[in-house]
Amino acid sequence: MRVLYTIGIWFYGLGIRIAALFNEKARLWVRGRKDLLSELEQTFAGKQSPVWVHCASLGEYEQAKPLIEKIKQEQPETKILTTFFSPSGYAQALKKPLADYNFYLPLDLPRNARKFLDIVQPRAAVFVKYEFWYNYMDQLHQKSIPFYYISAIFRESQHFFKPYGRWFATQLQAATHFFVQTEKSKRLLESIDIKQVTVCGDTRFDRVSAIASKVQPFPFMETFCQGRKIIVAGSTWGPDEQLLAQLLQDFPDYKLVVAPHEISRIEEVKETFRAYKTALYSSMKEEQLSDCQVLLIDTIGILSRLYQYSHVSYIGGAFKTGLHNILEAAVYGKPLFFGPHYDHFNEAVTLVERKGAFSVNSADEMKETMTKFEQNNEYYTQTCDICQRYVAENAGAADIIYHQIGKSIEYLH
Repeated sequence: MRVLYTIGIWFYGLGIRIAALFNEKARLWVRGRKDLLSELEQTFAGKQSPVWVHCASLGEYEQAKPLIEKIKQEQPETKILTTFFSPSGYAQALKKPLADYNFYLPLDLPRNARKFLDIVQPRAAVFVKYEFWYNYMDQLHQKSIPFYYISAIFRESQHFFKPYGRWFATQLQAATHFFVQTEKSKRLLESIDIKQVTVCGDTRFDRVSAIASKVQPFPFMETFCQGRKIIVAGSTWGPDEQLLAQLLQDFPDYKLVVAPHEISRIEEVKETFRAYKTALYSSMKEEQLSDCQVLLIDTIGILSRLYQYSHVSYIGGAFKTGLHNILEAAVYGKPLFFGPHYDHFNEAVTLVERKGAFSVNSADEMKETMTKFEQNNEYYTQTCDICQRYVAENAGAADIIYHQIGKSIEYLH
């Protein structure tokens, strides 16, 4: 089975190289791995063995940050290497470096895995959420290097829990410890004879709480708001924007901030809101903002702070591509709305059950709940409290994880 897996990985790499002829993201993926092992050799020649933290992309990097910060705080002499599978996480890590070293991860082939570990010689490895690279896992196990999974979440549909997935399940058993988000994940792992499991939640709660505690105001938003109620819509796509454009017809006193998931779509977004007086963040004139009803955000890096201004927040992606991060908004204790496809997102499921968040299929459905908020301020306040309490009671995963692995890291120093 390992041979078949490795062949599959080889063809996967070949597919990305072919895609790089036409796709910019694939080109970055390929370019970032050119002479990668040689660069690693130059970087780690005679260097201290780091703690290696691997993230697939930007979302997983945000989950890793609280643990990285905790290690840095408790063991400032410990060096940390972060690796990434995709360009988005890698690019963000370079903009504001948190770890000591940042690299792409070489493709999961046996030779690459052996060479990578021989060069880096990590004292421990941490994989975030879903990153199951079996050749790396095998080499870590063979070299007796402890490796952990944090913020992991498992579902019955995954191949580990199918009759044909026995080989994959066996590979997971070599992990030193799993820190999972839910009791259900723990039960699933126990069903395949994995007992080294701790339920401690998602480190993203720590991350969003830290960001909210240090949030600074935006003067331009004060000008834009002018005392009006604000809907902040983040990571939106076409169906989300169409719903919001329709909703504004029924709430003309509200103002709307829209941050599309892909800035390259900004012209399409402008067209959707053509019926409203609209300002574009990159070219706005602050003195004119008070007269605008819609503000379009065509930059990255400020969305999490914009949610502080929301009366209600709307999170995009749940109509088609997959729901985006709702915790960045929930931490400010305001009601959340999103589309119908959210079943694979534990925090969304929980908040819908608790009635702090609302899944809507149309503008009319969102209008119905918004109208209740307008008519009953106590109902609105209770909904806000549900979101705020949910984030507060789930913070602390990074401390739990560090308490268990920190001593191992220090011992291996």
